[in-house]
Amino acid sequence: MKIGNHEFNLDQHTYVMGILNVTPDSFSDGGKWNRLDAALAHTEEMIADGAAIIDIGGESTRPGYTKLSDAEEMERVAPMIEAVKARFDIPVSVDTYKSAVASAALEAGADLVNDIWGLKYDANMGDIIAKAGVPCCLMHNRTEAVYENYLEDVVSDLRECVALAKEANIPDEKIILDPGIGFGKTYEHNLQLMNHLEILNELGYPVLLGTSRKSMIGLTLNLPAQEREEGTLATTVMGVMKGCAFVRVHNVKANVRAIRMTEAILKA
Repeated sequence: MKIGNHEFNLDQHTYVMGILNVTPDSFSDGGKWNRLDAALAHTEEMIADGAAIIDIGGESTRPGYTKLSDAEEMERVAPMIEAVKARFDIPVSVDTYKSAVASAALEAGADLVNDIWGLKYDANMGDIIAKAGVPCCLMHNRTEAVYENYLEDVVSDLRECVALAKEANIPDEKIILDPGIGFGKTYEHNLQLMNHLEILNELGYPVLLGTSRKSMIGLTLNLPAQEREEGTLATTVMGVMKGCAFVRVHNVKANVRAIRMTEAILKA
C-alpha cells in the first residue's frame, strides 16, 4: 500500500501510527500538544522512535466529548498538518469523521483519512476521499452496544463500510479497516474482539488496531490513562500475532520495540 510517497509492505511488518492530539481535552494527553512548537517537537520524537505515520486529530472522541464545529476543527488540524508536512518526510493521517474537515486537511497535505464512523456519519466523506485519491481507514462503530451475534455483526458492519467505499469509487488497495476497540462496545465486547481479531482478516483488507491507553486496559488493570503502557503493549503484541498491519499508539518507542521482538520470534 502506498500512503503519501511511502510504500508499506503490509505482509511483512506491522507499522506504528503515532498519535498527535491537538486537542485540549483528549482523555490521555489533552492540552500537551496543541501548541505548534510542542507538537512539532513531539512529532520529531515519534519519528525518531520509529513512527511510520502521524495521525493528527483535532476533536477528542473520548466518552462524553464535546463536539466541535467544522470550522473549529479545521482551525486546529489544518495548520498542524501543513507544519508537519513542511518539516518532516512522513505520511500524515487526519482523524476526522466530517467531510469538510477532511477536505481542509487534504488541502493542507494529509495523506490518509481516518474516519471513526467508517463513512457512515457524513454522506460526502467517501466522495471527498475518492476525489483526493488517498487511502482511508474505516472504523467499526455503533451508537449503542446492542448486537444479535456480536462478532458476526462487527464483520457485517465493516462490510457495509466497505460497500460505501466502493460506491464512492474508493479502490480496494486504498482501504484499511479498524475493529473500533472502545467504540460502541462494552468492556466484555472489547476483550472478546481482541481475542478474535483474526476474523477481520477474512474481509481481505489491512487492519489498524487502536487500543492505546483505552478504557478496556484501564478497567482490566484498574489504572489511569497514563499508567496503561504495559496493557497497551500486550494488545500490540496480540495485534502483530493476529496479522494487524498497523497499530495506533501514544508511546511509539515502546510499541516499536514490542513489535520488533514479536516479529523476530514469529519469523524464527
